[in-house]
Amino acid sequence: MKKLLSISAATLLACSAMAQEPQKAIYYEVSFPNVAHHEAEISMTIPQAPSGPFKVRMSRSSAGRYATHEFGKNIYNVKATDVDGKQLELTQLEGDVYQVEEHPAAVKISYTLFANWTDGTYASIDPSHAHLNMPATFMWVVGQEKRPLTFSFNDVDKLGWKISTQLKHVGANVYSAPDMQYMMDSPTELSNNNVSSWEVTNTDGKKEKINLSVHSDDSQAVIDNFGKMIQKLVLEEKAVFGELPTYDFGEYTFVTDINPAVSGDGMEHRNSTCITIPAPKVEGSEKYLMGVFAHEYFHSWNVKRIRPKSLEPFNFEHANMSSELWFAEGFTQYYGELLLERSGFVSLDDYTSTIAGLVNQILNTPGAAKYSAAQMSRYSVFADAGVSIDPNNNTNDFTSYYTYGGAIALALDLRLRSEFNLTLDDYMRAVWLNRGKVMKPYTIPDLQTDLGKVTNNPKFAADFFKRYVNGIDKNNYEQLLAKAGLLLRKAQPGKGWAGSLAAQPARGRSGQARAAGAEGLPILSSTTIGTPVYKAGLDAGDVILKVDGKDIKEQKDFNDVIADKKPGDKLVVNYKNRTGAHETTIILEESPYFEVVTYEKAGMQLSKDQETFRNNWLQSKVK
Repeated sequence: MKKLLSISAATLLACSAMAQEPQKAIYYEVSFPNVAHHEAEISMTIPQAPSGPFKVRMSRSSAGRYATHEFGKNIYNVKATDVDGKQLELTQLEGDVYQVEEHPAAVKISYTLFANWTDGTYASIDPSHAHLNMPATFMWVVGQEKRPLTFSFNDVDKLGWKISTQLKHVGANVYSAPDMQYMMDSPTELSNNNVSSWEVTNTDGKKEKINLSVHSDDSQAVIDNFGKMIQKLVLEEKAVFGELPTYDFGEYTFVTDINPAVSGDGMEHRNSTCITIPAPKVEGSEKYLMGVFAHEYFHSWNVKRIRPKSLEPFNFEHANMSSELWFAEGFTQYYGELLLERSGFVSLDDYTSTIAGLVNQILNTPGAAKYSAAQMSRYSVFADAGVSIDPNNNTNDFTSYYTYGGAIALALDLRLRSEFNLTLDDYMRAVWLNRGKVMKPYTIPDLQTDLGKVTNNPKFAADFFKRYVNGIDKNNYEQLLAKAGLLLRKAQPGKGWAGSLAAQPARGRSGQARAAGAEGLPILSSTTIGTPVYKAGLDAGDVILKVDGKDIKEQKDFNDVIADKKPGDKLVVNYKNRTGAHETTIILEESPYFEVVTYEKAGMQLSKDQETFRNNWLQSKVK
């Protein structure tokens, strides 16, 4: 009995020592022996592997993206071995989930990654670069998400690449992350990039380093000049909140890829943003590119630190659904455009077009008429770059939470200025201090509470959120814009309008050329409810043959017939579909869409109060 007790005591001591032993980092190694064919060889070495069978998997969602994506489809040759290369039993449980059966203390998982899509969601590998969005690149150990991670990028020097990432640099081509959540939030670009860096002194006196890393066909001088433009934008955004965030490791990086071959995207991350724009180069496109930079950098406050509770923690096995994206993305959309105006990168006339776009989205789309901003936010699990083959009816059942929220932000900014002598900047600063700076995730009621405190009027806040966020009421944009000497008016008064046909005459649904001899103008997607073409019964699958006896072969033919028509005019339309030949009548209406112009452009007198209001709203806040 005594001997047995001694053995038990020894076992307990050993277990205690193991429990206290810090977990070693999981080690990833990435090599590029076959870049010409878009492949990387990746291994993941797991010291102190979990006892018993354990799972490894690919992700199905990505940080900053709200829809599901199947990253597991692009890995193959998946193997499990010990550190000496001896094969271990590996069972594929699901398409993207594998289970390691009996194993030693250290296990190595290896696989081939195919990657050929450059944007903020996926990964891309070719001789010019390796563009790595982490969820699309790396497998991970289920249940080991808190462990530190180390990454070694091989072949970088041989390929002439440099590394841009928010991961912590710990050695030659070696980087680290404190845990899986941080790793997944750290896009990495390996390429022959140009980098322009500068320091910004924060409000607390500490310096934050900003890096503009660009993979493009531009000289260093061009990137340095573009960097000066971004510097100006950074300071304008800092002025909204009163300070920069405290970036991990003291740095923030714009990870940028500009080339006609990439897919347009911008994806925010905690200490970086991934920007991919299909432009020939930066030079000559600087102002065109600025909008994405303005939006994504604002996210380093709003979303990455002012964070919806619905996104915490981020789930990489399926999409997180959020009711708050009208604020997280929509208010960011509003500020991204506003700050370009404040920074002097767009003219007032250009900015009035942006305002008109927001107003039309909230006043003239079926989705905004039927559904609240919170409900449209929840649709993001399908809408945010979600991939499907079958058509949807988004024309009639969805309005983007970007523009919906942007229009709400516009109204709130103008109301705070006119009713409370406050600004939306004041509100954003309060939310930053109450939620973002202290990393306290928020809910919609939290945002309402903050608005009540800023205005010292909880009743106003409750009414605003009830009617415009959780309800479908709309603010009076005509009155609000008039305070700044901006006129909201019909864009095409007195002209006949049929509504959009969503037609594509030259090429088919999948991009193929239409069959030789094909006649008419096919309607490819849903017509918009309430428009004249919808009321006439025309929809996807119909092919318009004639309008008022004139042959219609392309969109221009249809537009030409309408060009000189007025509201109330009738058009006889001959069309066909799978049920045969038909005839209907389109009764034209006046377009409901608005434009916004300055009082000066409309030939109206701008008052001193309106001029002051406009200047206080739109002029730079950098002191």
